[in-house]
Amino acid sequence: MTLALNLAGVAGRLDRVSLQCRRGMVTAICGPNGAGKSTALVCLAGLMLPDNGETLLGGLPLHRQTLSRRARWIGYLPQSPEVAWDVSVEVLISLGRLPWKDAPSIETREAIEDAIAAMDLQELRHRPVSRLSGGERARALMARVLATQPGWLLADEPFAALDLAHAASLMRHFRQQANVGRGVVLVLHDLATAMNHADQVVVLEKGRVVAEGPPEIALSREVVTRVWNCPARWLGEPGERALSLGAPSPAASGLRGRLS
Repeated sequence: MTLALNLAGVAGRLDRVSLQCRRGMVTAICGPNGAGKSTALVCLAGLMLPDNGETLLGGLPLHRQTLSRRARWIGYLPQSPEVAWDVSVEVLISLGRLPWKDAPSIETREAIEDAIAAMDLQELRHRPVSRLSGGERARALMARVLATQPGWLLADEPFAALDLAHAASLMRHFRQQANVGRGVVLVLHDLATAMNHADQVVVLEKGRVVAEGPPEIALSREVVTRVWNCPARWLGEPGERALSLGAPSPAASGLRGRLS
């Protein structure tokens, strides 16, 4: 099953974007600030209708499918998620089971426990969300998405607030999810993570797809240097690549060459 985005445009954000993501693969969406990465992910999640075009899930328009089917199939974590109530970590994670409210209770319990374990939240399960650090909160919110056990996991900068150990653990979990047949789509600024762990990379620039394919092609030295306007070269062996950057071109605007 594929999750496809075909659109003529989203005013001021995307322009003639067409991409396909496949289950069993980790797809990374990369690009400079303001390239349209988050907008593309929101459209893939079905939370924004393009001015002209559509999102397809399994070949069918996503906006025409029932809300319950969409909620079961697509788990989405925005870049800056909000928590409306100061509930415990465990209660927050259990909200991810709402699309499966008719499932047997044992399945619900197992899904919640698996999500807690995946995000290393056992010791924090009874703590109110308001008393979590930024990284702990990010892990709890990711666990809520994982508890849904969706066919697709869509996450916008999921590693931004995590320390190295938890970021590495989450990346392993994403890979495991892809290996069992789920689709994983991540917006990433860290090009080394995309190069080493993604199966497919889509590079956006000024709202358009300018490169796509296996990471060694979509994130080649030439593409990175041109799109980020920053001399670059890859170091190390496949799967352990590091990106060496030179000074940005004087023509680059303030944050254009920044990688976080």
